[in-house]
Amino acid sequence: MDIRKVKKLIELLEESGISELEISEGEESVRISRHPRMAMQAPMGMASPMMQAAAVTAAAMPATAAGEHKPQKDDYTVTSPMVGTYYSAASPGAKSFVEIGSEIKVGQILCIIEAMKMMNQIESDKAGRVTAILAKNGEPVEFGQPLFIIE
Repeated sequence: MDIRKVKKLIELLEESGISELEISEGEESVRISRHPRMAMQAPMGMASPMMQAAAVTAAAMPATAAGEHKPQKDDYTVTSPMVGTYYSAASPGAKSFVEIGSEIKVGQILCIIEAMKMMNQIESDKAGRVTAILAKNGEPVEFGQPLFIIE
């Protein structure tokens, strides 16, 4: 399936009120969802090997593996919605989106995760202060891996 078609489908999903879209074209198919975690809940027999590996890795990984930060009672953990490469800034040499101690708002960009040559901006869904950054710039992240702790 042509990447331009996939991009058009993503735009269609963003412009409409629907939460998920699945298109089949011959033997190829694509599913685009506003809720990436829902895609991982497919039965393991139906999921691709890459999705299966990501699900197994995420399930086996302890919540504090990257930074050994023990979340407090009212801390909020931002996890990776996909497998990819973590970037703390828009480009090499640019200022990081957030740093430890940064006050953030809902919808503020926290980082970028590159997956299949697509740059995905990860936004905060909670306001607060960043108390820990659990991923390192340029390193791979797994689905469900903790990225930030917000207080």
